Amino acid sequence: MMFGNVVIGSGVMMATGILNDVIASLNVSVAQAGQLISVCALIVCLGAPVLAAWVAGWDRKKLLSWSLVWYGLWHALAALAALAPSFSSLLACRVLAMLAAAIFTPQAASCIALLVPEHQRGRAITFVFLGWSVASVIGSPLGAWIGGVWGWRWSMALIAALSLLGAAWLWLRMPERVVPPALSAAAWRQTLSSRTLLITLSVTVLSGGGQFILFSYLAPYMTQRFATSPGQFSAMLLGYGAMGFVGNALLSRHIERVGASRAVFMALLSIASGMLLTPWTNHWIAMGLALLPWGLGVFASNSAQQARLVNQAPWLASASVALNTSAIYAGQALGATVGAAVIVHQSLTSLPHFSLMGMLLALGLSALATRYARLHPLSRPG
Repeated sequence: MMFGNVVIGSGVMMATGILNDVIASLNVSVAQAGQLISVCALIVCLGAPVLAAWVAGWDRKKLLSWSLVWYGLWHALAALAALAPSFSSLLACRVLAMLAAAIFTPQAASCIALLVPEHQRGRAITFVFLGWSVASVIGSPLGAWIGGVWGWRWSMALIAALSLLGAAWLWLRMPERVVPPALSAAAWRQTLSSRTLLITLSVTVLSGGGQFILFSYLAPYMTQRFATSPGQFSAMLLGYGAMGFVGNALLSRHIERVGASRAVFMALLSIASGMLLTPWTNHWIAMGLALLPWGLGVFASNSAQQARLVNQAPWLASASVALNTSAIYAGQALGATVGAAVIVHQSLTSLPHFSLMGMLLALGLSALATRYARLHPLSRPG
């Protein structure tokens, strides 16, 4: 399941790395190319809870394996020049591929609780999400380098091959008949009507939005400010991803001692500090160093948020984790859309300031969510 998240994460984050090549080869604007992030993120945002209800009774071995096959199929079609000669064709293939992302990540996180003892639940969830950190260390920089040197279609082909490998591995190793209990309509109502859960989910939206105002357009931002080569940009992403791996690994080891709510706040603070440093950099290496604290918190914050939601209401985990996946992608769509508006009405160099504002709002809301959860704990019906 962790390797599956490596593949899913690489495919999702690859859009940032290949943006410059897509702009050049398909002759589109920066704001239009950003739809590869905003539109696809919106699809996952809307699809995660709907698909979670639809697949509730499915065997997770079959569900997770075939979702990776679907992911690989549409990336393979996008990689074929004859079938993706235009931006609209590429966008359509990416949108259909993202349906698998809407299924895989939340369902892997929610079913892991059935495979480990209760006291290891938090660590297991963060371990599965370590796959996103690995994706940022290996998949995202490699995809950006391949896209910059050979073209974005080869990056798509890489994701297609890794998807099929992940599907085969999961099919061989995952036990059969892993089926989390389906949530009733009453459970969904409790989830959607809980202020505690909704405030916590709003933290995910704001933090994702704050980050993706800049991250969506990091490739053209770096090109405009520092004229970075594909190798230099890949090296930056490698450093960013390596810190993401370190941050998530540390979280996985210490979350039970620190507590999920405090871990979220610490991770968001680390991201905000990176945002604060970004506008003051005057060289691509300095910019890479500014990305390190951002990377340290990026995946740790998402993993801690998952654990935070599961701890608030374990019996609603299938719903809350699916909604948190929606919130992650809602933040990405929001950030990419706001970033495009900033580029059109101001400039690329204004993006870090708006990102920082988003992260400060997320920090404030996280503190409020912690206080509210303490004052209004959820209780299991019946």
